[in-house]
Amino acid sequence: MPLELVTVPCLSDNYAYLLHDPDSGATAVIDVPEAAPLAEALDSRGWTLSEVWITHHHPDHVQGLGALLDGRSATVTGAGADAHRLPDLDRKVGDGDSFDFAGREVHVMDVSGHTIGHIAFHLPQEEIAFTADSLMALGCGRVFEGTMEQMWESLSKLAKLPPETTICSGHEYTEANGRFALTIEPDSDALKSRVDAVAAARAKGEPTVPSRLSEELATNPFLRAGDAQVRENLGMTDAPAAEVFAEIRRRKDSF
Repeated sequence: MPLELVTVPCLSDNYAYLLHDPDSGATAVIDVPEAAPLAEALDSRGWTLSEVWITHHHPDHVQGLGALLDGRSATVTGAGADAHRLPDLDRKVGDGDSFDFAGREVHVMDVSGHTIGHIAFHLPQEEIAFTADSLMALGCGRVFEGTMEQMWESLSKLAKLPPETTICSGHEYTEANGRFALTIEPDSDALKSRVDAVAAARAKGEPTVPSRLSEELATNPFLRAGDAQVRENLGMTDAPAAEVFAEIRRRKDSF
């Protein structure tokens, strides 16, 4: 049976995820912004937590871990290179590593840029990637610790995953990201259609994540820095894609 994926809203605009194997009962939580919503999601389904996967050290992705583990036992996985500022890890991983979850291989990708040591978890068999604050719905994370070139390299790595991959990102920023994206590609029918769909979902209180990578490739300006129309719109026809990306990120930072 395929794994079950549950999106769990936390704090004011964060998302965490549950990944559950119906056959073995194994359940992973990806990032822990706060404990209560995740505990309720687990308990209401009768699922027992077995693993926690951490993408990066920012408090809004880890601060609920202690409370969630109170009375529970789970294997905690995170980036070994960032272990000095993460909660205690049982499994330290890095770029190119893989581990098993319920008979599925989980590939670890270094996607530094938003932070140094940010990782993503990709399950090729299930066509799911947990990207947190690297690749986001219609956006990407602000470049706090890395360089623009590093962030572009990370996004380019994620863009090479199969287009049917489900992208599980860390925040409900999609409406604002869509408004910005329209300043980059105002004539894109695909983008305008997606922005309308996002507005309709939010009006009903529905999450706009996860999304499909194919949708991000078609509409997310941060993945489209190499597109000829985007380059033309920015007056950067001959610029390298990394420079175009950096200009888009700078514009978003002041939007």
